[in-house]
Amino acid sequence: QVRLVESGGGLVQPGGSLRLSCAASGSFRSIYRMGWYRQAFGNQRELVATITSSGSTNYKDFVKDRFIISYVNAQNTVYLQMNSLQPEDTAVYYCYADVFRIIGREEFWGQGTQVTVSL
Repeated sequence: QVRLVESGGGLVQPGGSLRLSCAASGSFRSIYRMGWYRQAFGNQRELVATITSSGSTNYKDFVKDRFIISYVNAQNTVYLQMNSLQPEDTAVYYCYADVFRIIGREEFWGQGTQVTVSL
C-alpha cells in the first residue's frame, strides 16, 4: 500500500501563512503526480493545486499568486506554501498522490489536515 502523511495545518489569522507537507511512502515504483485538494464544511472536495514529478504545476484560480506548490523528488514529498490566507480558505486539506505501481497507476489520499483562518 501507499501511505501519505500530512502535516502543517492549524489556526491562522487572515493574511497569515501556513505550509503544508505530505510525504509518500510504501509500495510504488515512482510518483507521477502529487497535490492538494480541500473540502470546506458542506461543500464538495475541490482541487487546490497539483504538481508532477517533472515539475509541471496546475493551480485553481482562487489560489493563484497566493499558494505555491513544490515537490522534492528524493523525499517523495509535496509542499503547499499558503500565503495571504482568508477565511474562505478554511477547509480540510487532503494530500493526493498518483503513483506508478508494478502495473499501471493508482491514486491515494491522505487523512486530511484542518486549516482554519479566523481572528
